[in-house]
Amino acid sequence: MTYPDTDPLNDTVVAITGASSGIGEATARLLGHRGARLVLGARRTDRLDALAAELGAAGVQVSAVATDVTRAEDLVRLVGAAVDGYGRLDVLVGNAGVAAIGPVADGDVPGWDAMIDVNLRGVLHGFAAATPVFRRQGRGHFVTTVSTAGLKIVPGQGVYAATKNAVRTVMEALRQESTDGVIRTTSISPGFVNTELDGSITDPVLCERIRADMDAFGLDPGAVARAIAFAIEQPHDVEIGDLTIRPTRQG
Repeated sequence: MTYPDTDPLNDTVVAITGASSGIGEATARLLGHRGARLVLGARRTDRLDALAAELGAAGVQVSAVATDVTRAEDLVRLVGAAVDGYGRLDVLVGNAGVAAIGPVADGDVPGWDAMIDVNLRGVLHGFAAATPVFRRQGRGHFVTTVSTAGLKIVPGQGVYAATKNAVRTVMEALRQESTDGVIRTTSISPGFVNTELDGSITDPVLCERIRADMDAFGLDPGAVARAIAFAIEQPHDVEIGDLTIRPTRQG
């Protein structure tokens, strides 16, 4: 596969967490077919390896690294794979997430822990792993999937929204700490997207309702991938700080 030299994504080195399905997979496909060189990370290595093999057969430069974002060393390994394989890392797309949603009164401590560990701690692990590389290179870009759940608080999603708003806070702090022009930050806030995120909901009634909404009007993950590509393809002196993307039917 050949790529137009004029495409701003051509030859960009991008690492993506949560790349085995949904938004992460769609982003990998879009960026890869526009010439980006990819390092894909996820826990489900069977699906991750299958995606990497498919993209590789189409001519995409891609590697897969088993990555559990709750483990800081896994993010170091993911970033290291990009630097070792391609000489640098231009963009880290932090997309891994879980949604163990339900009423706060349910006291779902294991679910809360999982969301804090993946949605918040996992993003921080990415920052810790990639920031030294970005500083050494003189440039780099964090693109992080947040959520409209943090923009409109609704019953049943309080702790999930809290983890996403914590990420939004840290992203804004990082932005203000990076006005020397080295690091760009972009928060992508999707609304309902037709993904497998409902798989982490343990309440069967709530899970069925969320799944029905996703099927009825959820965005195709490719719509979010295009928003991510838009943020990345800007010149390095242009920062798309926040993008909200939701279905027109979402309240």
